Amino acid sequence: MTYALWIIQGLLALLFVFAGGFKLFMPIEELVKETGMPGPFMRFISVAELLGGIGLILPGLLRIRPSLTPLAAAGLVIVMIGATVLTLEKGDVAPALAPLAVGLLLAFVAYGRWRLAPLKAR
Repeated sequence: MTYALWIIQGLLALLFVFAGGFKLFMPIEELVKETGMPGPFMRFISVAELLGGIGLILPGLLRIRPSLTPLAAAGLVIVMIGATVLTLEKGDVAPALAPLAVGLLLAFVAYGRWRLAPLKAR
């Protein structure tokens, strides 16, 4: 179980660090035009994704406050719920499956690192 969680955490971390970093450095006008959401809110989401992606890996690797990993995963679940709902509001059912699947994987990581295979501090 530990290996499966590490693999999923690594892939999700790459996804969120890339997505958050891309949104963070994208010009705000382009970001607003693309998403239709306010610029400061999208900056907040990008920072949350970036920090959440780092939080999926770094506490476990460094063995410093590893209890932050399930919290990072749970926080990103909330972001993915929002992404799923906003995609469904547009009337797009098939594209909403991607954030839903990512959210389910994050929920698995949160539960797995909280109950099934918690990381130990030094």
